Amino acid sequence: MIKLSSRLHGLEESVTLAITAKAKALKASGKDIIGFGAGEPDFDTPENIKNAAIKAIKDGQTKYTAVGGINELKDAIIAKLKRDNNLDYARDEVIVSCGGKHSIYNLFQAVLDTGDEIIIPSPYWVSYPVMASLAGATPVVVATTEKSGFKMTARDFASRITDRTKAVVINSPSNPTGAAYTAAELKGLAEVALKHHVLIISDEIYEKLTYGGFKSSSIASASYEVKGITVVLNGVSKAYSMTGWRIGYAAGPKEIIKAMSSIQSQSTSNPASISQWAAVEALNGPQNTVAAMAKEFEKRRDAMVKGLNAIKGVTAITPQGAFYVFANTSGVYGKKFKEKTIKGSVDLATYLLDEAGVAVVPGEPFGDDAYVRLSYATSLEQVNKGVKRIGEAIKRLE
Repeated sequence: MIKLSSRLHGLEESVTLAITAKAKALKASGKDIIGFGAGEPDFDTPENIKNAAIKAIKDGQTKYTAVGGINELKDAIIAKLKRDNNLDYARDEVIVSCGGKHSIYNLFQAVLDTGDEIIIPSPYWVSYPVMASLAGATPVVVATTEKSGFKMTARDFASRITDRTKAVVINSPSNPTGAAYTAAELKGLAEVALKHHVLIISDEIYEKLTYGGFKSSSIASASYEVKGITVVLNGVSKAYSMTGWRIGYAAGPKEIIKAMSSIQSQSTSNPASISQWAAVEALNGPQNTVAAMAKEFEKRRDAMVKGLNAIKGVTAITPQGAFYVFANTSGVYGKKFKEKTIKGSVDLATYLLDEAGVAVVPGEPFGDDAYVRLSYATSLEQVNKGVKRIGEAIKRLE
């Protein structure tokens, strides 16, 4: 038997993808399943973007491109960052990759090494610590709470820095909590990073999906000096409902971008040419569909939060962005169903899927077992129906 690489030790499949796959399998078998698991908008990709892809095919734009993306897309990204974030970048400071996750993986491989530490606030997106470990680094988790709005303070950040600290991850708005940092909060974090020479990794993939008048800020815009120690990560998946097109991008110091490009050249090479041309249209074209989608998400968010807070043993704070509710379900732990005790978020997620036909994601892999994550990237009807099922299922626990 062939021995597998030691880097696979402790590596598990993404729990969000696993839950989604199980829910899809049950649905395919004929079961009525409501999915609150996937981080994927249910809206179709806007027509102008699809038409741009069709045009690219008809124009023969179907060959290899430059490893880090076509100049037209880099220019669209540069224009977007200037327009939305007041950030100036050159082409050699931008790279296009095969999705936001790919951008992060390339970045971690480029800047992290054995013995390095990377600070990651929790709850966190499940792949951050895994990717850090794959790069040989040690994830240093900084726990946040509902009281802090699920946000790391500058004091918390500073207290965990050591002489091995290489980088910090800031995800705003956040997956899984929907928490979003204000410009002032980001400035405080940036000052700590500058003082201690820590690279800032700013994941802004949910930037366009904010609610209640909240506007996202990029930490890189805090100052020219901060921009010089920040890599901004973004993509078209969430804002333009283009998850399957697989286009993410990064902007930052050119030596880091060059290193990411070198890694990409030896792994995937360029992102799909057709997807790149579609992304050009997404960034340069009309933006009204983004606002319309966010408005609909806000309705769903409000309905989900209200419904969950009406369930005994469950509480949920209102997220400022993204399309997730991170609900505290610890109030039902210890209860039983058919002699089986709900000991934590994994047990509860399994119970809800098997007995209520509702897919949620356990909070444990996000760094907090007291919670489960529910995505409201589905119709308002499904939100109301699913939350009702959850309430009924929890009532059956003894």
